[in-house]
Amino acid sequence: MKEVLQPTALASRLSRRAALLVFLSLFGSVVAMGLLPERARADDRVTATLEQLNARQREVFLNWYAARKRHEAALAAYWKRVEATRSQRRSKIRAGRTVTEADYVMSFPPEYDGPKLPPDILRIWNETQPESERKKIPTVQDVLESAKEVYGFVPERIPEREFKRRYAMEALAHGLTKKQIVRVYALETGGMGTHDMQSGINPVTRTGRPISTALGYAQLLHANSVSELVKHGPTFIARLEATADSPGIAPARARTLRAKANVLRKMLAAARKVPNEWSAHMRFAGTRNGLGIHALNLDGDIGPMLQVIKLKGVREIAEKAGRRNLTPAQLELMNLAGPSTGLEMMTPVGSKAPTPNFFSRGGYERNPVVHKRTAAELLAALDERMDVHEKKPGAVEFAAIFDELMARRQARR
Repeated sequence: MKEVLQPTALASRLSRRAALLVFLSLFGSVVAMGLLPERARADDRVTATLEQLNARQREVFLNWYAARKRHEAALAAYWKRVEATRSQRRSKIRAGRTVTEADYVMSFPPEYDGPKLPPDILRIWNETQPESERKKIPTVQDVLESAKEVYGFVPERIPEREFKRRYAMEALAHGLTKKQIVRVYALETGGMGTHDMQSGINPVTRTGRPISTALGYAQLLHANSVSELVKHGPTFIARLEATADSPGIAPARARTLRAKANVLRKMLAAARKVPNEWSAHMRFAGTRNGLGIHALNLDGDIGPMLQVIKLKGVREIAEKAGRRNLTPAQLELMNLAGPSTGLEMMTPVGSKAPTPNFFSRGGYERNPVVHKRTAAELLAALDERMDVHEKKPGAVEFAAIFDELMARRQARR
C-alpha cells in the first residue's frame, strides 16, 4: 500500500509513458476537480516531457506539475471572484448607487510557493509547448506588412526629432501641456522611446520580445488605433486635404497628403463595418485589416494626430467628470487602465483597492508596475517613474522641443 501512495517512486521504475498514466490516475481527483488542463492536451505535452527525462527528473517534474496545477486552480478562482465583483460594481455605478469597500476584492492574487523546475527540465517543458498555444503578438513588421497588403499603405517615416516636433505642436494645439506629454512619454517609453517603439522592445538596442501591440510615444494598442480612427477619421481626412490645398504647398507634397487621405477613407470604411464598441474593435484589430490601421501611428503626418487625440480624449472625459488640470500621473493612469476605470481608481474608495480590481488577468500580469499595489500606490509609482525617466535623453530632447515651440509662440504675441 505504501508504494501505491508514492507515485514518483513508482514512476522511477516504470516507462515514461507508464509514469504519466500512474500520475494521472493517482491524481484523478485533481483532474475531476478541473485543476488539470484538458486531458488530451495534458497527456500529449506531459508525455512528451516525460519521454525526455530520467527517473530522478521525472520525480521532480511530477511534483512540480501537481503543485502548479493546484496554484493555477487557486488563481482561476481568485480572478473569477474579481471579475464577478467588477461586474456587480459596474452595475452599481451605472445605476448611480454608492460603491463601498465591500464591492472590491481587497486581496492580491495568490502567489506560487511550491517547488520550482530546474533549468534543464524547464527547457524541455518549454520546448514541448505546442506552437498553437504560443500566442504570437504581432510585431511592427507584421503591422507594416498588413498595411501594405490590405491598404497599399506605407507610412511616411520622418526623423525622430521632427516627429517629436510635430507631436508637440499637435499637443499644444489641443491644449495639452508640455509637462503632461513629456512625463507620459517618459513613463510609457522609459524616456528614450522612438515613434516606432513597441512595448517589450528596447528602443535603443532593439532587443526583447513584444509583450503587447502598444506602439509609439503614447503606446496605443492596435484596438486603440481602430477606435480613434472611427471617432476622428473624418477630421484627420479633412485636415490632410486642407493642408494639401493650402497656398504654396509643393505639388509632390500635396499629392502625398491626398493619397494618405484616400488611404484613411479605405481604413475608415473597413473599421466601420464592425460594431462601434471596444470588444469588436479588439477582435477586428487582430485581423490583417485591423492590424494594418495600426501602421498609422508610424506616419509622420498621421501618427502625432492619432496619439495626441487619444490623450486629449482622456482629458475631456476627466473634465466631464469634474476633474480638471490632470497631473501627468493621473493622465497616464487613465491612459493605462482606460479613462472610466482610471477615474474610478482615483475615487476615495477605489484608491484603496488592490489593482487587480481594475485590470483583466492578462493586463495585470503583463504590467509589472501594477503588481502588489493599491490604486493609490500605483498612482504614486507612476509619478516616481516619471521623475526618473524624465531625465533620459529622449524626454530631455522632447522637453527642449516644447520649450522652443512655446518660446516662438510667445515671441509672436
